[in-house]
Amino acid sequence: MSTVVPNQVSNEVKTVLHVGCGQPNPNNLHPHFRNDGWKEVRLDIDPSVQPDIVGDITNMSLVQDASVDAIWSSHNIEHLWAHEVPLAFREFFRVLKPDGFVYVATPNLQAVAKHIAEGNLEEPLYVSPSGPVSAIDILYGFRPSLRDGHHYMAHKTGFTGHTLGRRMQEVGFKDVKVQVDGLNLWGLGYKRI
Repeated sequence: MSTVVPNQVSNEVKTVLHVGCGQPNPNNLHPHFRNDGWKEVRLDIDPSVQPDIVGDITNMSLVQDASVDAIWSSHNIEHLWAHEVPLAFREFFRVLKPDGFVYVATPNLQAVAKHIAEGNLEEPLYVSPSGPVSAIDILYGFRPSLRDGHHYMAHKTGFTGHTLGRRMQEVGFKDVKVQVDGLNLWGLGYKRI
């Protein structure tokens, strides 16, 4: 898949806020941000993963207004209830610098629904660090997370390309682009203030 993340144009080091990052792993950061031009700051709800900032993406009060150049949100927006999604996007907008951008990856609900319509309910669509994930896991919650008591990791909200783009625009992001890549949606939006 070709990336929709913009190129960095200056030599100054920029800050990417990696939200819901989980255990430290350089491969969890989008490849665009894995170079000397970017400094990663990790934010997670779980203090046991030792993030730089312990916080919830719907209330990032420990992150200053207009303090980061970019946000990388990979497969965590779907863990929010639908009414919490605008709260998270408003927080993303608040903490971004005026020329900042957010890059979001989330499951593509239309691709998941296609697998379910074809009767593929139990076969793994991919294998996560916690085990195999089927279409039904994505649609109704990630069973290993629920079984292990990590209810905050259940999938509670689904997105199509249209709904992801609309949610980003509703809080003020400009030039929103959503790209579909199989089971994934990739959303890019700019603050532009």
